[in-house]
Amino acid sequence: MSATIEAGVDAEDIHDGKDVRKDTVFGRIGGALRERDFRWWFAGQITSASGVMAQGVALSWWMLQTTGDAVWLSVLTLCTMGPTLVGGAWAGALVDRSDRRRLLIVTQSALMGIAAALTVLAATGTLAVWNVLVASVLAGTAMAVDSPARQVYVVDLVGADGVASAVGLWEVALNASRVVGPGLGGALLAGPGATACFGVNAFSYLAPLIVLLRMKPHAGAAPRTKQPRVRGAARDGIRYAFRSPVIRALLPMSAASGLIFGMGVALPPLVSRALHQGGGGYGAMMAAFGVGGLPGALLAAAQPEPTGRRVRWLALATAATVIGIAVSPTMPIALVAMAALGVTSIWFIASANTLAQLRCAPDMRGRVMSLWGVAMTGTSPITGFGVAAVVEFVGPREGFSVAGIVLGAAALAGWRALRE
Repeated sequence: MSATIEAGVDAEDIHDGKDVRKDTVFGRIGGALRERDFRWWFAGQITSASGVMAQGVALSWWMLQTTGDAVWLSVLTLCTMGPTLVGGAWAGALVDRSDRRRLLIVTQSALMGIAAALTVLAATGTLAVWNVLVASVLAGTAMAVDSPARQVYVVDLVGADGVASAVGLWEVALNASRVVGPGLGGALLAGPGATACFGVNAFSYLAPLIVLLRMKPHAGAAPRTKQPRVRGAARDGIRYAFRSPVIRALLPMSAASGLIFGMGVALPPLVSRALHQGGGGYGAMMAAFGVGGLPGALLAAAQPEPTGRRVRWLALATAATVIGIAVSPTMPIALVAMAALGVTSIWFIASANTLAQLRCAPDMRGRVMSLWGVAMTGTSPITGFGVAAVVEFVGPREGFSVAGIVLGAAALAGWRALRE
């Protein structure tokens, strides 16, 4: 009896050299992890994303405490996400024609340098609103290219067959960082202060940079060489996205979900003014979201190719959970609801992201993912001011609930396009 049959897999279940165990739940979860380079990339991203989260907690809290006005949180968001809104389509065209690994080395190095500059400014007592905003613009410019490059680079590492597993596992890394990063950020804010948060973020970029320097493309991925610049490539990407019913339905849902993941505007006022908690409470809410996001990401990684029907129902469940947090009367209830939001929102966004990548042409993937970033994070400077206005003039609970209302409306608007 062969080793395969001894392992409980019949010979008939082997096809084209692929083991049927890859079609089990655990096989799908670990599919991308079979690639050595992806394992290193996965570990490096946990480290880096945790540092980003710690810095994000510090910047949002520092800005609110320094200015005392939630509108400045929207200004901070505008500076960080504005470059994606303005240049996202061109960034996607750059990603499509470039070597993604080399591009990421440049962007990750730039982001490390910006975090190091913030560390020096805070340590010398010269950190001010204006230089925080300048640093945010520079970081946002780097991230406008870095974000779509990271998402498309996953395909270079694992091939198209591993996209669903890789995207789900990326969400695992991101949500592990939502547990580690805010908890670390809250602890550092309560101790040495924002300076330590910035320093941790700068140091955290070392791991992914080392990994990138050692990376090689996946054997099944198309070789990447720098392509000549084509006039109108960005416009072609926009036209392509809006001609596809599925992608056209997913982009507004991505924009609505950006209000959820960009919690720096609505969550600090909810925690401080409605739930009467300090910086530790804000960190706890973010950590609860990350705890819930881990099973949500695993559920996304375990699924076969996502369907439009699953995506639209997950969007509605996420919208309902947001509103549940907004009306939570006490901190313990809000923490439980925040964990539930982590499950539904991460499962939803990972599924929607995978569906968008798999339904678009390979040569358009960078541009589609850049438009995804424009929708999710690039529009937040515009929507953030609206949310901040609701927070200031109506109330923090109402401001937080805006995300749920908008996401629910986007899901209903795209209901027919996602019927399969």
